[in-house]
This record gives sequence, C-alpha cells and structure tokens, in this order.
Amino acid sequence: MQSKDKNRRVILASRPEGAPGADNFSIEELGVPEPEQGELLLRTVYLSLDPYMRGRMSDAKSYAEPVPLGSVMVGGTVSRVVKSHLDGFEAGDWVLGYCGWQDYAVSDGEGLVNLGKSPSQPSYALGVMGMPGITAYYGLLEIGEPQPGDTLVVAAATGPVGSTVGQIGKIQDCRVVGIAGSAEKCRHAVEELGFDICLNHRAEEFPEQLVEACPNGVDIYFESVGGDVFDAVLPLLNDFARIPVCGLIAHYNATSLPEGPDRLSLLMREILAKRLKVQGFIIYDQYDRFAEFVTGLSQWVREGRIKYREDLIEGLERAPQALMGLLQGENFGKVVVRVGTDD
Repeated sequence: MQSKDKNRRVILASRPEGAPGADNFSIEELGVPEPEQGELLLRTVYLSLDPYMRGRMSDAKSYAEPVPLGSVMVGGTVSRVVKSHLDGFEAGDWVLGYCGWQDYAVSDGEGLVNLGKSPSQPSYALGVMGMPGITAYYGLLEIGEPQPGDTLVVAAATGPVGSTVGQIGKIQDCRVVGIAGSAEKCRHAVEELGFDICLNHRAEEFPEQLVEACPNGVDIYFESVGGDVFDAVLPLLNDFARIPVCGLIAHYNATSLPEGPDRLSLLMREILAKRLKVQGFIIYDQYDRFAEFVTGLSQWVREGRIKYREDLIEGLERAPQALMGLLQGENFGKVVVRVGTDD
C-alpha cells in the first residue's frame, strides 16, 4: 500500500536470461524525496507496463540505453503533483511522465505533460491517448498509408496498439483481419471492436485460415509480434504492401537465433520482387507531434468510434509478475498498474 512517508521502488536486480523471472527484480523502501527550487514532487497513481520494457532489461545494444542494474525500472506514469516549486504545475495537478516503477519521483518538469486538475480518465494517457494510441495512429496512417478497400492484417489485435490500429483501419474503410491468442480475444475483436474477422494464432490450422480470410492478399500488415504470425503473413503480401514494424514480442525472450534454415534470402527476395515497404519506427521520435495525434484520436474516442479496454492490476508489488504475464500474452487489453489512490 502506498505510504505518505515511504517510497517503494522496484529495482532491476539482475539481467534475465530468456524470459524474466521474479529474481530479476527487487523492491526497496526509501524516504520520500524532497523537491528543490525548480522541481516538483510527483506521487504515482498509474504505471504503464509495455513490451519494450523487456528490451530495457537487457544490456544488448538498442535504440535506448538499458536500465542500469540497481536502478528503478523505467515506465510511463500518470501522477499527482504533491509539491511544486516549478511554474506551470500546482499541487493536485495530474501529470503524464516517465517516472518509472516507484511511488514518488522528483522532476524538473522536462518531458512532463500537465493533464490538469480533473481529467475524466487519467489512465487513458498511458494507453489509447498515450504512447500505444499514437503508435497505432502514426504507424498506420503515415507508414501503412491505408486506402479504402485495402486488406489490413493486425497482429496482437486486442492489445492497446493492435486494437487501435484495427479500429482506425475500419474508419479508413479497410477490411480488417485481426490475429489474437484466444477465442475470447477474437470474439472481442469482432463483436466489440468491429474487426471483420479475427483468427487465433494458436490454432493448428491458423496459416490455412489466414489464407481463407485474405482472398485478395494483404495490403498492410501491422507488425508487433514476428515469429509464426509473420511467417503466415509473408506469402500473402501483395505487391507494394506496407509493413509498419513497432515490435517483435515473439522474440523478446529469445537467447539465440531461431532454429531451422536461414530464411533471410527468402525475405529479401519478397521485399525486392513485391516492392514491399518495411519500416520500423520508434514513436518517441515523433513526440514533437504528440498534440496532433492526440487531437485526432480524442475525437474518435469521444465519438465512440474507438473503444478501449484496460487490464488493471492493483499494487506496485504486482508489477513484476504482470510484466512477465504480458510478455507471455496473458493480458487482455492495456496493462496498467494502479500504484496509488486517485485523491
């Protein structure tokens, strides 16, 4: 339980070999820090858990620096201002930031977004109105370039990114084929989110089902998974198909290259012969356009054209186990940890 005089911090204790385990984390308690002039004290209310965190636990070279051993795990947060010695922020304000897995944090204001005194759904700033939402918005509209009548295939279709991608695809008059990890998730994608069809990638007949679901081939494949899902999609890609790549969750826990024949030449031949556009992107490179993306998304959310589901976890101490489950596909919706109370 969150305290007024103690700051719990979830620390990266060791680097995982393969899938993370409980022993890779530790929890320590310190006193609540005191802000100095030009700083503010934030109390975490909501913490975002996301697949990219597995990469930050590794010291392999990547687009971002790894979390140092003995340091607080990184993560997006929605917090309340407790004390402020910084213009533009007052006690009681809700703030979107990147304070990590802890109860309290001191900030100089860099990178913070003031959400005001009473946002209607503050945790949405970590999901559909935050990093996952704008990942979907930018990746599909600017890299995927959807056209009416296109067939759009979406991996991880009920996750925070995939579910938004599919719904934007329907707004753009695409035929949307979702891929998820259970029959329940597939029903949700079709009945609640409006996908045309959704397939369970765990089914033995999945590759054949995907062929039947895409009689005219695939024009856009929004990639966040990799693995067997990509293998099934690759032969169905049409000439000039677009593939925005925002993640490869099937490979995050891998400790070696996949077994079997080297298929790189096959992939490169497909890219060449079909003139495929394959573009990886890191949404933080586009954060100068945050307001633009939020404006477009917020209108669709208000109109009910984009629906959103949270998988809410209670308690900071449960964050490590929740991240392990997320990496195994156990979540249903955007994983958010409630660290403290709203008041």
